[in-house]
Amino acid sequence: MRYKSGHKEEARARMVAAAGRGFRRQGYGGIGVDGLAKEAEVTSGAFYGHFSSKGEAFKAALIAGLQELRQGVEAMRAEHGAKWVTAFVDFYLGQKRVCELGSSCALQSLASEVQRAEIGIKSVFEAEIEGVVNAVAEGLPGRSAKDRRARAWALLSILSGGVTMARAVADKDVSAAIASACRVAALKACAET
Repeated sequence: MRYKSGHKEEARARMVAAAGRGFRRQGYGGIGVDGLAKEAEVTSGAFYGHFSSKGEAFKAALIAGLQELRQGVEAMRAEHGAKWVTAFVDFYLGQKRVCELGSSCALQSLASEVQRAEIGIKSVFEAEIEGVVNAVAEGLPGRSAKDRRARAWALLSILSGGVTMARAVADKDVSAAIASACRVAALKACAET
């Protein structure tokens, strides 16, 4: 049986997305190849047809997740112009704070997995997060590229750390208070110095 052109690439993209959801929900140690295959609605054999290991699937999901974040920043900048930071902060601390964990931001949900990973995964994370930081920095006011990058690092750190804390508490009011405090800090961090 012949498949249409691009079938293998589409199937892999679906598996990468499913792996991302699985790793975000359960963590690297909480899901195995069988669970990832189930998330993708394929057999373990089909999974291994695209990835040689769970680690390779994690790497692909991490790259895809951080590229999605970079593209989201670029889309916010294009759609909201000079007001993009406020729109981005509100989206991140709003929708991305309360959405189902499988749909959460890769930066917030996978960074804790990366810190326990081998150096190769850390290098991949570093390369991809640099792209996100550049996309944020390019949208911030100021003449100094060094200052804009520093504020971009601060913004991303406040948002991902704030959402992590807000998701970790049981009380919705406490979660909202964390988000509110982080909103103020994030917007202050982006202000031109």
